[in-house]
Amino acid sequence: TQAELDAFFAETFPQSDYVVEALGPMAARLRLAPADGHLRPGGTVSGPSIFGLADVAFYAALLGEIGPVALAVTTGASIDFMRKPKPGADLVADARILKLGRRLAQGDVLVYSEEVADPVARASMTYSIPPGQVG
Repeated sequence: TQAELDAFFAETFPQSDYVVEALGPMAARLRLAPADGHLRPGGTVSGPSIFGLADVAFYAALLGEIGPVALAVTTGASIDFMRKPKPGADLVADARILKLGRRLAQGDVLVYSEEVADPVARASMTYSIPPGQVG
């Protein structure tokens, strides 16, 4: 559940500043309110911050399906940065799992600036699942 995921993140990743907004079948939505540490020169959100949000959003979607498996890890990732985020706006990541196997999960994540229709980034993600964690 979303409450269980929030508790898992609070215990396992207390430094995280991502907020789980929604957790559904094969999907998750996370939010990041960019702070000064997320900005690069010129005041835009850094690529690593956007990638981190996408990665954690997919991880959240996966954990929503398989439970709190801390050792599920990113094994492949590709991200396209398409436009600058709106200055001062929160970022929202919509992750969806396209294939959930016993050892691998694959999917994508779209990252948006709050209240802007077009995404700022698109990520393709692959996660490795430890043996025995999925049916």
